[in-house]
Amino acid sequence: MKKKLVTTLTMLAVSAMTVCGCAAGNAPTESSEAVTAASEEMQEVENAVTEEVSDQEAADNVAALIDAIYVQTRTDETDEQCAKAKKAWDALTDAQKELVEGEFADPDYFGRDTGDASLDDPLNQDEIGENEILVVSFGTSFNDSRVNDIGGIEKAIAAANPDWSVRRAFTAQIIINHIQARDGEVIDNVDQALTRAVDNGVKNLVIQPTHLMHGAEYDELVETVNEYADSFETVTVAEPLLGEVGKDSEEVNDDKETVAKEITNAALLTAGFDSLEAAADEKVAFVFMGHGTSHAAKVTYSQMQTQMNELGYENVFIGTVEGEPEETSCENIIAAVQEAGFTKAILRPLMVVAGDHANNDMAGDDEDSWKSMFEAAGLEVECQIAGLGGIENVEKLYVQHTADAIENMGKEVSTDNEASEAGIGLEAGTYEVTFNTDSSMFRINEALDNKATLTVNDDGTAYVSIALMSKKILNLYPGTAADAEKDTDNWLKPYDVEVTYSDGTKETVNGFDVPVTALGEEFDLAIIGEKGKWYDHKVSVEK
Repeated sequence: MKKKLVTTLTMLAVSAMTVCGCAAGNAPTESSEAVTAASEEMQEVENAVTEEVSDQEAADNVAALIDAIYVQTRTDETDEQCAKAKKAWDALTDAQKELVEGEFADPDYFGRDTGDASLDDPLNQDEIGENEILVVSFGTSFNDSRVNDIGGIEKAIAAANPDWSVRRAFTAQIIINHIQARDGEVIDNVDQALTRAVDNGVKNLVIQPTHLMHGAEYDELVETVNEYADSFETVTVAEPLLGEVGKDSEEVNDDKETVAKEITNAALLTAGFDSLEAAADEKVAFVFMGHGTSHAAKVTYSQMQTQMNELGYENVFIGTVEGEPEETSCENIIAAVQEAGFTKAILRPLMVVAGDHANNDMAGDDEDSWKSMFEAAGLEVECQIAGLGGIENVEKLYVQHTADAIENMGKEVSTDNEASEAGIGLEAGTYEVTFNTDSSMFRINEALDNKATLTVNDDGTAYVSIALMSKKILNLYPGTAADAEKDTDNWLKPYDVEVTYSDGTKETVNGFDVPVTALGEEFDLAIIGEKGKWYDHKVSVEK
């Protein structure tokens, strides 16, 4: 556009010279009025060029500022960058705002109306006290969903635990920055929230994730919390919404059953049906769209489909944005819906919040949205924009997980007195046992369902062979962290163990042989990870 306008300007200059007879060697031949008219036209074009360039440059500047805060790492400059981006956006005209386009930036970053942010409580206050429940969410920049879904869970947990202070943290710095830049609302990330807890003298800390499953985000959360563990007397991470993952696609649990029933009932109520059978009679299917993951926990989505099937929900389908597991991809869900003879699909997110994925990936107008793809396949489509966090009984499930975590904090494992008196009390051989720990930050690999192998030697000594979550725990020590630092000769060294997950994928993790002197009796076992710091834990072995 700029090049075309400059070319036009040049042509008009030549034309003006011709009109006034100012070509080399010629005297003026036309009236001064014509010259003036040509000059005015040139000025208009010059102004148009200047305006075009400044509009785009102003928009590009804002796009660059947005891209700079669309990052997952917080720095000392983040607050200033957020304020600068908003100030530059506010200075744009409406026309300039439409020109904002960057790697991540677009006019919707600041311009989309997602509800009233002032209704939200960021729960970043000090004066916490000795007992804190930190509710950790991925987060959402959609204000209404943050208030209703995440806020609903937080309020339910707070109401059930009046003696505990409830605080919030988000794991997505990108979302934290978006909310801060657009609305001026400041939300803690996990490190900030944990530092706040330490600075406030919190003694007992419960982390309640609003994540669906034991996926990558849950693992990263546990890893971060582990770095602060020695700053509290007790700290534990509660179960995510759908509980333990389980060993294969057929394994379900009470949590999954509760969520399956509640989201289906909510969808039916919104759609105006009395039952799934009534919907099926009208050839209507319900499709619940989750995020999907390449993590081994992706089997959870297959388990949710198994749960729907076991409940007899023949017109309910579980899909994922990422298409992992493979059978949950949009294309495969469309095929399954059509093969079952349904002609209409009601889409609803299988997500805690109805945020970007629900509004864009599911219900958006782009050709690659689920709504568009279902319509392109000839299906009638209806979208329900609602998160799981807004369902009362789902909130109660989070409340129960928090209560379970509080009940088990610092709780000693029951002792088998006979086994304690007689040592292991087993003949020489190998046995399958359960290996219990006092923290979800240190546990058996999920592929093994807390199971380990106990070996009893001929002389009565015994050890338990455990396979951990990854290679991040480098050594163990049968004792306390304080003793471990002085007794390097007795550090337990790792060996490679290959585990196979329910989807067939394999991973090599660290295994350890841990001495055991009694069954059912709690003992000290310290761990050290990549950070180079020892942490105390209590463990037990039960047959």
